[in-house]
Amino acid sequence: MTRTSSRFRALGAMSVSFIALGTVFAAMPPASAATSIYSETFTSGLGTFTTSGSVTNSAGAARLAASLLSDPSMTSAPVSLTGYGNVTVSYIRTASGLDLGESFTVGYSVGGGPFTTLETARTATGAATFTLPASVNGRDLRLRFSLDASSILETLTVDNVLVQGDNVGPSPTGSPTASPGGSLPPVSDVTRPGPYAVTIDQTAGPGNDGWLVYPTNAGQNGVDHPVFIWGPGAGSDPAAYEDMLRQWASHGFVVYSEVSSSSGDYMVEALDWLEDENVRSGSPLYQDLDLTEVAFGGHSRGSIGTFDVANDPRLKTTVHVAGGSFDGNGPSNLRNPALYIGGDADFATSNVERDYTNTRVPVWFNILDDTDHIMATRNAQHIITAWLRWHLADEEFRRTENFLRSDCTFCNLGEVTYKNW
Repeated sequence: MTRTSSRFRALGAMSVSFIALGTVFAAMPPASAATSIYSETFTSGLGTFTTSGSVTNSAGAARLAASLLSDPSMTSAPVSLTGYGNVTVSYIRTASGLDLGESFTVGYSVGGGPFTTLETARTATGAATFTLPASVNGRDLRLRFSLDASSILETLTVDNVLVQGDNVGPSPTGSPTASPGGSLPPVSDVTRPGPYAVTIDQTAGPGNDGWLVYPTNAGQNGVDHPVFIWGPGAGSDPAAYEDMLRQWASHGFVVYSEVSSSSGDYMVEALDWLEDENVRSGSPLYQDLDLTEVAFGGHSRGSIGTFDVANDPRLKTTVHVAGGSFDGNGPSNLRNPALYIGGDADFATSNVERDYTNTRVPVWFNILDDTDHIMATRNAQHIITAWLRWHLADEEFRRTENFLRSDCTFCNLGEVTYKNW
């Protein structure tokens, strides 16, 4: 392997001066035949954008100025994408004066869900264009520009915001929210196995000592499969989690697991290996992976390792089961929504609670009833299935139905709390 985890942690330490693709497929100019769905040139104020912190109209553009008291941001009103596909977002931006460790971020939200990063950087000038995934089609889209810096001389200027798409007519269901609308075959019950038969290769991975658990007919009907890399607890191996690995693969996820370490480097190396498998013609997963939809997660030591590499820019979410960081600093690496699971009889729950307090990204936390350290993953496996279907398969209806409301599907399993959504 020529790619190593060190390059990603180095990027994280520099507060990322790169474009974070997330679910973005490519940065390319919009097709000439595309229809303008929404545009804002800021010639008459800030238009439909609502703001926090110091955001002003300056010379016909929006200007975000940093401060020690609050980070400025501006968020658009919902933009209806009903009847549109091949949606692109473009804008002109200029970052000025940002120091090492400071950055601006541009993101989008679908259907009122969490924001997905389009771009985060310290220095940038000129136009940027991104093509959004098909999961946004027919939904409501919001755009957010934010600045993380400390001086009023550090600014982000934004202009010519444009959303375009191809007119594809109304949704066949008549409503974009009438069906799950995700990237995997829909299911009616996440507590049951999914629609896929499962194959296990117990000699997979960079060192031929990991488990690759995947849909036997991967790629059928044009499906590209999201990736979930799982870290077992200390003293265990993938075999101890076989029923859970099978469950997740049966729902369409390609799952990789090997004996864990607290550093998490093995997760990054495993994802590098899967990227290579996706382009190797002899691989059973050849061109069948959706590498824009990736999660790391683990139990106990596997969770600690996940914290260690949670700033890998290829991730969409992380899963932490009965594995709070020892010093409470694990959440500092998080860049995306996180799932925390604890147990009311688990010795590690106090550490998870401290991590929850220190978490600044969107997070959902369930302390399961009648659950100790060993049983935490098994008792949470269906929660994890739903979480992955939400965050990696774009089933946005799960946001409220399964998680973010007082009578959510899993709220009767234990003490639930969440924040930053």
